[in-house]
Amino acid sequence: MSRYCSKCGKANKACICQWIQNLASNVELIILQHPNEQNRPLGTARILQLSLANSQVFVGENFSNHQQLNSLLNESDTVHYVLFPNDDSKLLAQEALPSCAKKVRVILIDGTWRKAYKIWQLSSNLHTLPSIHLPEGLKGQYLIRKAPSENSLSTVEAGYHMLSILEPERDFSPLLTAFEKMIQFQIDQMPKEVFEKNYRE
Repeated sequence: MSRYCSKCGKANKACICQWIQNLASNVELIILQHPNEQNRPLGTARILQLSLANSQVFVGENFSNHQQLNSLLNESDTVHYVLFPNDDSKLLAQEALPSCAKKVRVILIDGTWRKAYKIWQLSSNLHTLPSIHLPEGLKGQYLIRKAPSENSLSTVEAGYHMLSILEPERDFSPLLTAFEKMIQFQIDQMPKEVFEKNYRE
């Protein structure tokens, strides 16, 4: 008998499936995942993938010649964006979306900041797409993973905020609920002094 859930891929005792809800979204998601993130017990991209039927994950580091991704990017009836802050990125706002587009597809990069930046650097096919960033001031709740700043967001948090801005009429809060339950389970497994020393300083 496998020690891992066949659906979410996490250890059976840490399975997150009970907190996953199927959510409808008009915005499609493509998650470009660094290989280092693929089997992380606390990876959050899986929450998006399980919750949103119109999302998919591609694993790699250089997506320039990725056949599936390039095929999607060539769809003429779809407008693509990359959620990645850079010198040319624009603030994400619902009003910024073209009203004539039949479909909107957003690319998220899943990895530590350094790994995500490497994907961005290597994947030349992303550089021709309009890039967007989230509003300043959003604070991440990834309490048990070191982050470069308090406004660093996990992939699922970034996805939640992005979808909530683009589709304010929908409730995407179950994404954060699953994330918070996953984090709390891990905290509950730690001795209190370990959590306080390593994550509350």
